[in-house]
Amino acid sequence: MTILWAVIAGLIIGLLAKLVLPGRQPVPLWLTVVLGIIGGLLGNGLASAFGVADTNGVDWIRHALQIGAAAVLISLITPLYTGRGHRHHHRF
Repeated sequence: MTILWAVIAGLIIGLLAKLVLPGRQPVPLWLTVVLGIIGGLLGNGLASAFGVADTNGVDWIRHALQIGAAAVLISLITPLYTGRGHRHHHRF
């Protein structure tokens, strides 16, 4: 069940990260999920380092750090991904 929750959280974090970035990020959904998972882990680490990982109520700062970390990762990976010739190919 933990892997399923990681994938769901990665999907949500990755999609929210893509929303806060300007323009279009033509990376596939699987890469968005992977970067969302990594961003979530990095955001948790930053929240722990800043002492805001667990607060009363919703952990807004932790979630913002997770989305921010994922947004940075997506903005770094998108040019690398699209620059290597990974474009949409239509098969007939």
